[in-house]
Amino acid sequence: MSNHLTKNIIFSVLLTASLVGCADTPENQEKETVPTNVAEQINAEEFESVNDVYDPLEGFNRVMWDLNYDYLDPYLARPISLAYVDYTPNPVRLGIANFFANLDEPASMVNSFIMQNPEDAVAHFNRFWINTVFGIAGLIDIASAADIPPPSSRAFGDSLGYYGVGNGPYFMVPFYGPVTLREGVGDAADGLYLPLSLLTFWQSLGKWAFEGMEDRAALVKQESLLEDSPDPYVFTRDAYIQHKNFRATGGETPVDEAENEEQFDDYLDEIDDY
Repeated sequence: MSNHLTKNIIFSVLLTASLVGCADTPENQEKETVPTNVAEQINAEEFESVNDVYDPLEGFNRVMWDLNYDYLDPYLARPISLAYVDYTPNPVRLGIANFFANLDEPASMVNSFIMQNPEDAVAHFNRFWINTVFGIAGLIDIASAADIPPPSSRAFGDSLGYYGVGNGPYFMVPFYGPVTLREGVGDAADGLYLPLSLLTFWQSLGKWAFEGMEDRAALVKQESLLEDSPDPYVFTRDAYIQHKNFRATGGETPVDEAENEEQFDDYLDEIDDY
């Protein structure tokens, strides 16, 4: 099973609600921010129409979207995710998030090398061995305390995109959310790296569930953008593809966009002179 299922935009269905009922968090306790992947990078500026979307199964995908958006998310994923975030003690949540993030460091290291970013690759390597050895198998983020902050995670799907491989067909899968062919192939390749390759099906499912709860809860603040969209399906699809394209560039703005931004800044300066 893929170990990066939670990199999708909206829907993460979880099967692990047992932690929620027994946890107790003081009402006035300030909640600690737990690192997430997708949600932290989503903003209104990213939600623009993209031209390289290949959606040959749009009719089927829209039916799956309605199933996810109208039923699975509001009645399952969203309430359980919010319950997990609200009632699980922050140290427990943070330890779980750190542990699973640490499992992804070797894959991110390899893909950073592939994407010609040796500095990030070295950081991923150092974070993995330091947190594994001194951080109780990654439960504690000792590396960040040692001034080695986490670089952006990298998947093999990003590496393929970096070298010009297109996203391929777009799919909306029930209980799963959006995915492209490139991402699916990339996730399968990343699952071959240690220690991800050692996870059983149920362990991979648990990783997906816990990471999915964090990502889904973090997306609550973005729900108004979706609700205000005239076509939420296209809105989500284009945002998802644009997010994947952004990751494939290594997080860099294309040259033509940078030039346009510079010209726009010059235009604003001219206006200010009047």
